[in-house]
Amino acid sequence: MKIRTAGLLDLARIEEMHRSADIRLSEAAPPAARLWSLLSSTLSALLPLSQETLIYVAEEGGKVIGFIQASGQPLGLDLRRATVLQVLNLQVAEETDFEDVATALVEHLSNQALERRALRLFVRLPERDPLLPAFRLRGFRQYATEVVVYADKPVMRSQQFPDDVRPVKRGDNRMLYQLYRKVTPQGVSQLEAPTYREWRALHGGEWTGRLAARGSDKHEFVVDRVELVGWVKAERSSGARPDTLNFMALPESPLPGELADFGLSLLGDSEAPTWSSLRHYDAHLIDALRGRGFSVLLTQLLLVKELAVRVSVREKGLVPSFG
Repeated sequence: MKIRTAGLLDLARIEEMHRSADIRLSEAAPPAARLWSLLSSTLSALLPLSQETLIYVAEEGGKVIGFIQASGQPLGLDLRRATVLQVLNLQVAEETDFEDVATALVEHLSNQALERRALRLFVRLPERDPLLPAFRLRGFRQYATEVVVYADKPVMRSQQFPDDVRPVKRGDNRMLYQLYRKVTPQGVSQLEAPTYREWRALHGGEWTGRLAARGSDKHEFVVDRVELVGWVKAERSSGARPDTLNFMALPESPLPGELADFGLSLLGDSEAPTWSSLRHYDAHLIDALRGRGFSVLLTQLLLVKELAVRVSVREKGLVPSFG
């Protein structure tokens, strides 16, 4: 088996393997769960020119038997290098040794990312996904859990919306980052976005848990009480996919419930079902949505592998020199 960088001639085989990925999804899974899995790892939709994208293939006997794809947003002046990458796809042909090929692809990606001076690799996988051992064996650890909630027909409980709610405006980004740091455990924020610049690069990205619907009708609001205490983005889908709600809010009653009702009101008379992805520490928002007709669709594990330790200038100065 040989692992190499994917070329143009490999794309047809890669697309073929990607389209067949739903075969490995459990037949018992509800259609919405299968749809979520496909939309959260869509090959053609996740190849933006503004991001660094890496695709490697495993080849045996001249035939591509697997591929792995990762992408990241470059930071700073070096637009060719992303310091943080997310694994978007890992597929292995059914007729091959699944575990060996998958593990080799993960190892090769890790080595290549390290050579490119990346600091971390992230991946999100459903619970009990057969790919989990391939990542755990190569040093990935779980740092958070994502819960996807879904409702065919969500129901507002009240017309009482949060006081001081207003549309998002220019200049809110830094305050939104402060809200993110308040609602996110330190162990998570230090991995995902320890600085404002990194948060800006990742805000709206896949692995932050804010799945963006492309080509949709968006409405974005904040709750401004001197400092921001809540944020909601409602996206009415223009296609076959459900509407999407995204939230951040301090766990101060009755804010989560009022923000959930306000988010649903932004969807207007939409007849589409609705979903939202939240973290395990967003229990107050999950409970609010459960009370409005949502149920847990699936749970995903968020994994990280730290490739290099970032040392600040001050910390570096404390390291003694010998010899």
